[in-house]
Amino acid sequence: MFKNTSSDMISIQRSISIQAPPARIFALINDFRYWESWSPWEKLDPNMERTFSGSACGIGAIYAWKGKAGSGQMEIITAAHATQILIQLEITKPFEAQNNVEFILQTSDDTTVLTWSMNGPKPYAAKLIGIFFNMDKYLGKDLEKGLLSLKVLAEVEA
Repeated sequence: MFKNTSSDMISIQRSISIQAPPARIFALINDFRYWESWSPWEKLDPNMERTFSGSACGIGAIYAWKGKAGSGQMEIITAAHATQILIQLEITKPFEAQNNVEFILQTSDDTTVLTWSMNGPKPYAAKLIGIFFNMDKYLGKDLEKGLLSLKVLAEVEA
């Protein structure tokens, strides 16, 4: 897992326990076409333009978006079945940023603990925003919403 607590870095992490097998949760993350059903940012703009390219899912899958909330793309660079997904995130608007996004799935009895983290250099705009807002709380709320949506989706299908 990536971690750097420098003020020049963004490091946000949240976890949730899900009553579903890790393979079911992994499938919802590993295929970008499912993100519309659980990602908190997907609901910001119903008219957002989405483009899928590369692999259908897993390593090499690419998802690009453009809309009111901004634009950018993600590419899955590691997909260790039912245990880890690592995504390279590049935001181009409203400001430029490059981050590593990681999902770790750990099983414990009949529960899967899913951890979602985002780490990378803090762009200048984020440093300015960070003066007025706690970035961990601000973006952490979005991660929490996404994790809760994933939990509901995975447990309904279980």
